[in-house]
Amino acid sequence: MERGSRFLVDQRCGKKDGKLFKEVMRGVCRFVRQTDDFSFFSDGERRYGQTLFELCSEVLRTGQRGRPRHVLPKGVKIRIKNKGSQKHKRGPKRPMYQAPQPEHPETMQDIRDQDLHANHLEGQNAATRRRSSAFRRRTNTYSKTTEGLQRTLDVHLINHNFVRRHWTTGEVPAVKSGLQKAPLTVEAILRMRKAA
Repeated sequence: MERGSRFLVDQRCGKKDGKLFKEVMRGVCRFVRQTDDFSFFSDGERRYGQTLFELCSEVLRTGQRGRPRHVLPKGVKIRIKNKGSQKHKRGPKRPMYQAPQPEHPETMQDIRDQDLHANHLEGQNAATRRRSSAFRRRTNTYSKTTEGLQRTLDVHLINHNFVRRHWTTGEVPAVKSGLQKAPLTVEAILRMRKAA
């Protein structure tokens, strides 16, 4: 989710395994390559940053002797929130927010700790659970097929991005991000012709 406009970039469903996880991170990697400034915030899953580093890292050549080290592309910032108490652990404690992998030395470090929150994303997850019974935690009304579940996610994504005004920004995310001049209506979407 893009933080400023609340535009949902992608939503995937499937078996919760390494294949789905890597496919999602490849999508993130495509965005990393298209933008000069990209910030990725995670809620404690360290493997997000590790897998993204494996897919998107580049070799930093400084002209000095020795093996050049791998770093994230210039402009890419990753922050992981370290959850849980560390009182019982010996040695130096991890900071609350941490870059799990080495970043490019020319990347601007302008992220404040106050900006590192995922409240809007947690709100989006709650909204998805409210609007789609397949994602509710207390019922057994799960989708029978992955294709059916992906179809409900796609409908939710279109409604969220192009039809419904977001509560915090007061605008439709596609309009806020500059992709459209005006929001769409459900009737206009249903009348659209399929591209050949």
